[in-house]
Amino acid sequence: MASAWKDLPEELSEPARLLAEELRTIKDTAGLSLSELAGRTHYSRASWERWLNGKRVVTEQALEALIRAVDCDAAALRRLWRRATERTPEVAGAEVADAEVADAEEPTTDEPTAETVEGPSARTAAEPAGEPVPTAEEAPEAAVAWWRRPAALVSGAVLLGLLLVLVGLRVSRHDDQASAADAPAATATPATAKPAPSDPPCRAVGCAHKDPKTTGCGKDARTLQTQVIGKVVVYLRYSRTCQAAWAAITEGEPKDYAVITDSTGDSETAMIHWGYDNYSAMLNAADPSVGFQVCGSQPAGHDCTSTVTDLASVVASTPIPIGPASPPPGAGAGAATPSDSAPPSQAPPTDQPSPSPSAP
Repeated sequence: MASAWKDLPEELSEPARLLAEELRTIKDTAGLSLSELAGRTHYSRASWERWLNGKRVVTEQALEALIRAVDCDAAALRRLWRRATERTPEVAGAEVADAEVADAEEPTTDEPTAETVEGPSARTAAEPAGEPVPTAEEAPEAAVAWWRRPAALVSGAVLLGLLLVLVGLRVSRHDDQASAADAPAATATPATAKPAPSDPPCRAVGCAHKDPKTTGCGKDARTLQTQVIGKVVVYLRYSRTCQAAWAAITEGEPKDYAVITDSTGDSETAMIHWGYDNYSAMLNAADPSVGFQVCGSQPAGHDCTSTVTDLASVVASTPIPIGPASPPPGAGAGAATPSDSAPPSQAPPTDQPSPSPSAP
């Protein structure tokens, strides 16, 4: 396929001129159009137009692609290329970069086509040709062009900065964890440490007629008096923190009950609805002059504890250890006061104390 070529630029050096003429000869001998040459070498039609017309010196990668695509004297072609690019390193590097930029562009309409093909089946140089996808041979060139572009350099610097920040955060977090692991065990809070005591939810008159268990008043409760009635035991219970008192009954049967009454006439009842024990709501025990008494009633009879006043002083002067202890059956009102305990077990929360019967 014969072609009519444009004159090469006058400013072109002699080695570059010989290289461009040799490339033209190889193309004509192979009978390839620009589009076919681009397709075989995987370099764009626009790039070959510049290389063949002496506008740029062909890159080494494109030269090797041409050698693989057509039958030519590879050694002679490589010698010509080395002579053409040995003029100065600066010029050769600029030509490589320019060729890479041009490789991504199509020829503009004001650029004349390099080739006019003769014959009835000929194609014009303006024939459209799609840009082929770069192959592995173009990868080194792409890398060179990437580092020469300012926008790419800025993007790379930003990405590198972000990576360094992330690495720094990760290292800092690791150091913090290592410091925490190396800290002396003595600085850690013991697992068995008890929380600081908090104020009770109610006190004195604020606890009147409330449940000692749900308010937390049973935590420091003391049993100040007991009385045995048959098998049933009744208790006078008191919380110094809440300044409140209440009645409790154990070892009984349903419908057995105990009533706490103060000297002002206020009272609360602990009735057994099911099971064998229960406790009453609380009365205000802040006034030391007010006395308290618990009376129990069951089929075997009715009896009461002694009346006690100034409950706080009784607790302060006669410390009673906390512990689950109930007076044995048969212990009367004069028996020794039993060890203190938490409120006796109770019926389900839905069972509320019944209205108290009349005190004896």
